[in-house]
Amino acid sequence: MKKLLKLTPALMLVMLLSSCSSVRVAADYDQQANFEQYKTFAFFKPGIDKAEINDIDKRRILRAIESELMAKGMTKSENPDMLVSIFTKANQRVDIYNNAWGAGAWGWGGFNRWGWGWGPGLGWGGGNQVSTRTEGMLYIDLVDANKKELIWQGSGTGHLVTRNVDKKEARIKEFVSKTMEQFPPAK
Repeated sequence: MKKLLKLTPALMLVMLLSSCSSVRVAADYDQQANFEQYKTFAFFKPGIDKAEINDIDKRRILRAIESELMAKGMTKSENPDMLVSIFTKANQRVDIYNNAWGAGAWGWGGFNRWGWGWGPGLGWGGGNQVSTRTEGMLYIDLVDANKKELIWQGSGTGHLVTRNVDKKEARIKEFVSKTMEQFPPAK
């Protein structure tokens, strides 16, 4: 039990740090679409213009998408098989971490010199910790250019980096790369 109590703060820190850096992805697609027929792509400017993100970050996202599609053997074209559009969302995420773990000022010791209570074998009772961060979502839509129908949509969700340009560039590439791993869908 003592080993578990010693490891719990370290495990919580690892979970917190990994949740900040990971990108959660999801994808959906038209099961009737023949993805092997799509060889060329172009960006759908009207859709991209509506994305609520600054122009610098838009260009970063589009370059990353272009790089991913070209790595998959596709080429950019004036007469494409597939159109690419994006949209974004940003939310403030508030996380409240309860450090009390069920222990209170009851039990054997009452309050110690730090003001925390001891619970019988449950660990420290420390109160709540609140953190606020911006979490962003990037949606990548792939549309059949002839039918004008959505054939694939991928989304990436995760913590956004806003202060450091190099970290922001790397984070956008990570969002796009992780999301585009789902394309083309495995059948």
